[in-house]
Amino acid sequence: MERIHPNRLSFDRLQGDLFGGLTAAVVALPLAIAFGVASGAGPIAGLYGAICVGFFASLFGGTPAQISGPTGPMTIVSATVFTQFGDQPAVAFTVVMLAGGFQILFGYFRLGRFVNLMPYPVISGFMTGIGCILVIMQLGPMIGYSGPQNVMNALSVFPNLAQHPNWGAVAIGVLAFVVCTVTPPKIARVFPPPLIALIAGTAMTLVFTQAPTLGDIPSGLPQLQLPTLDFARINTMLLSAAVLAALGSIDSLLTSLVADNVTREYHHSDKELVGQGIGNIVAGFAGGIPGAGATIRTLANVKAGGRTPLSGIVHAVALLAVALGLGPTVGYIPHAALAGVLLKVGIDVVDWRFLRLVARAPRVDVVLMLVVLVLTVFVDIVTAVGVGVVLASLAFVREMAELQIDSIRPIADPDHAVFLSEDENEIFRRCNGRAVWLHMSGPISFGAANEMTRRISSVGRHDVLIIDLLDVPRVDGSAAFALEEIIQRAASAKQSVIIVGLNLTVAKLLKRIGALDDVKETLRFASRGEAVRSALALLRLD
Repeated sequence: MERIHPNRLSFDRLQGDLFGGLTAAVVALPLAIAFGVASGAGPIAGLYGAICVGFFASLFGGTPAQISGPTGPMTIVSATVFTQFGDQPAVAFTVVMLAGGFQILFGYFRLGRFVNLMPYPVISGFMTGIGCILVIMQLGPMIGYSGPQNVMNALSVFPNLAQHPNWGAVAIGVLAFVVCTVTPPKIARVFPPPLIALIAGTAMTLVFTQAPTLGDIPSGLPQLQLPTLDFARINTMLLSAAVLAALGSIDSLLTSLVADNVTREYHHSDKELVGQGIGNIVAGFAGGIPGAGATIRTLANVKAGGRTPLSGIVHAVALLAVALGLGPTVGYIPHAALAGVLLKVGIDVVDWRFLRLVARAPRVDVVLMLVVLVLTVFVDIVTAVGVGVVLASLAFVREMAELQIDSIRPIADPDHAVFLSEDENEIFRRCNGRAVWLHMSGPISFGAANEMTRRISSVGRHDVLIIDLLDVPRVDGSAAFALEEIIQRAASAKQSVIIVGLNLTVAKLLKRIGALDDVKETLRFASRGEAVRSALALLRLD
């Protein structure tokens, strides 16, 4: 990937950023208004949420091509906030400001890095799910009806709607989709296909006058909101703000990962959280609803040529122009044209590369991708990602545990001690099977702890136990307690315990829990040769 400074304003790609920002603004406009209405704060609140978060997250954030604004998950939580504090709107907007403050703290404490650990199948399922949602949600508008409330609603009502289509809307939607699909690259570099499609679709309304358009767009300056605390409900305010902040952070950084995937650039997670936080604080002051990185708008921006923070700023300024009086012009755009554009974006979002490799990909990755895909489409993004990460972690732990278990070998037969040199092996052979070598390699964690104890218990009678940690760089708490149990059992059975290769990190942990209390200092060695000679001496066979 090409590495670009995550917050560098540049005019090197001015044309692409202008086209990308304008295209994203056209896509964002109806969504912002719809989300504002759905939140209960009103359409103008949605519009100013998109303006404030979009502008400041681009200016101060860490994902160059990301477009931010109200999103579905954020709107759902916002609706709860505005319902809880419906009698005190200023308090509700203060919750939005507090959420922004929490996000800045998340960035300051560098919590954003953890989202970078997202497994690819989870990202693939998330992207494909978003693409499916977008396609499904455009089915109604493509045939002349208003957008559905959710995916299930779209799928349930579409069969009935399809029996009575608005053919003018169908023609406009198909034209917009075809324009976005077949526009030659030479033309697309000068005029982005989504803008061509919207202009052509708007022109077609002169013929198909029954096709629904965006209609009147609200305008005017925002009514500033001053921070207001309700100390009687301060716990509820802080909890709601924390939920909004966590959700917005996850939503934004997932979109950042998607942006990285399509632009071949790297984002700065912690800087992005700070930018999102500043944007949400300003949105609260302006009476706007909270926002986050918006996947669809970001992809629309990238597809139209946007690559730097300038595109996000252009997007916000364009929306501000609409809010201050250009609404009537944008109001002529038909819903079907926008649906055709978004239908193409949705198809492009689907991770076709992974889908083509499904037959050859590891089964665990395929199952993980499909689970995240289904949950994204039919539940919500946050649940999908949470479940995906948990399942991916469990699968990884299982695989690592299997590798660790394979490395744990209690050895009494010198012929199996391949890790010993010839001289060491010869000395071990002279122990006549009365010494057992517990050999391990690699980090040992909780996944292998129980198996370690079980394997040493299955070994027959012996007088000396050599615990070989020479190839073990680290153990976790569970493995340390398992080693403690092994040592205590050996001590109870009057067996001598020798430890070899104890590094400083492992030694500190074992000492902290008292695991080395039953192992004499004189029986801790740095080399296997010293350990096996000591075992021979303890057996009085030297």
